[in-house]
Amino acid sequence: MQPRHFLTLDDCTPEELLGILRRASELRRLHADGAVHTPLTGRVLGMIFEKSSTRTRVSFEAGMAQLGGSALFLSPRDTQLGRGEPIEDTARVISRMVDAVMIRTSSHDTVTRFADHSRVPVINGLTDDAHPCQLLADLQTYFEHRGDIRGRTVAWLGDGNNMCLSYMRAARLFDFRLRIAAPEGYAPDPSLVDGDRISLTTDPAAAVTGADLVVTDVWASMGFEAEQQERIAAFRPYQVDAGLMAQAAEDALFMHCLPAHRGEEVTAEVLEGAQSVVWDEAENRLHAQKALLELLLLKE
Repeated sequence: MQPRHFLTLDDCTPEELLGILRRASELRRLHADGAVHTPLTGRVLGMIFEKSSTRTRVSFEAGMAQLGGSALFLSPRDTQLGRGEPIEDTARVISRMVDAVMIRTSSHDTVTRFADHSRVPVINGLTDDAHPCQLLADLQTYFEHRGDIRGRTVAWLGDGNNMCLSYMRAARLFDFRLRIAAPEGYAPDPSLVDGDRISLTTDPAAAVTGADLVVTDVWASMGFEAEQQERIAAFRPYQVDAGLMAQAAEDALFMHCLPAHRGEEVTAEVLEGAQSVVWDEAENRLHAQKALLELLLLKE
């Protein structure tokens, strides 16, 4: 029997995704109440990090501990991956020893090749093409603060990066409108745009006007640090400040997957302001991933 993987949001149906969000909120309440919930006792998650991380590592490691299991941190420096062992061979070996694998890397092909040769579920902790676990946390946060996102409008400001691409998938699966504002040369591939739900613009005000959720990310993602100054110049008009947020819906929320560069993609006033839910969003990585782990490891 083939294992169930989570490489993009498309690996789940809309109904399954909604179930993950509901379960994540339940797990958040259980955690806040101090309840002991250990359905993954004896289970082990292998975590392969080819890109550095704070939230991904802490949330998966803490999540497995809270569910009664354990997690192993693996980096290229500490494994044969760093000495050129093929990813397919690593997958065959590691998946015989653990119950699930999470991978955070650059190339999406690395995750798919690993999954193709794994005996156990593989979770995408981040690639250059997708960041599905972060989208689970974002959507959980919106549902907890504002209810169903169906029919709402989300404004994405900035780079057409993995987060932007994941929001594009989410727009189709959760049936919301997505307006993407990006400078020329930095927008996602127009061929990926679903015209019924997704629109592209170079005008940040046009994207934000009346939006229910405003989202941004750093202007130079990991791997693009050499372009930092060039990107600052290109993205400066896309900074989320109080003036821009004022054009969104009155009860609009602001999200950022973090880490944030105050004074670049977002001002400190907005990041620390009343409309910002970034700290709940960050915490919900823990709860959403626990719900995902339950789905992958406990469901028949």
